[in-house]
Amino acid sequence: MRIGPDDALLVIDPQNDFCEGGSLAVQGGAGIMPAINRLAERFERVIVTQDWHTPDQISFASNHPGATPFTEIEVAYGRQMLWPDHCIRGTPGADFHPDAAPAVRRALAVIRKGCNPAVDSYSGFFENDRRTPTGLSGLLRELGVARVFLCGLAYDYCVRFTAEDAVREGFEAAVIRDASRAIAPQTEAAAQSRFAALGVVEVEAAELLNAF
Repeated sequence: MRIGPDDALLVIDPQNDFCEGGSLAVQGGAGIMPAINRLAERFERVIVTQDWHTPDQISFASNHPGATPFTEIEVAYGRQMLWPDHCIRGTPGADFHPDAAPAVRRALAVIRKGCNPAVDSYSGFFENDRRTPTGLSGLLRELGVARVFLCGLAYDYCVRFTAEDAVREGFEAAVIRDASRAIAPQTEAAAQSRFAALGVVEVEAAELLNAF
């Protein structure tokens, strides 16, 4: 698969808290950073997303007395998974993983999400209320992007919802499977089903790195 002039690479949340030793670590998270860096070298347009929460974020279990992480509650915009505190702005956990530095340096923009304490945000396009945009769609259109390739953390949440919204916003979408990592097998399978239903393509990094 060839990378074209109307393609962009979306690097999703390559942050310390999602890697080994972080408060919401994804198994193998740090291990995908070298592949992400190699991929970023091939794209003229690279955009990175970053979780950027306040301590009172509605999705933190610690803000709901008696609640535990990885359970769901009902909020104004629907069902919301509760998480361990993570990616709190200004903390080391919110910083980009040092091994992702080359990809981050190539980024034309960083899209920060989850900034509103009353609404979580998985997708790089919209907050979880499904109404509040991040500005990513407009940026991609300004850049003349027609197709996005996605990689990063986590495959079954922020990568998934960003890919789904990319299609809904009129972009072609491809997820780079081996440059992403999932939180859990069940949600990984659910993401794969949604990708198939929406026409999101799954590719391997070698398909892009070895294409000339």
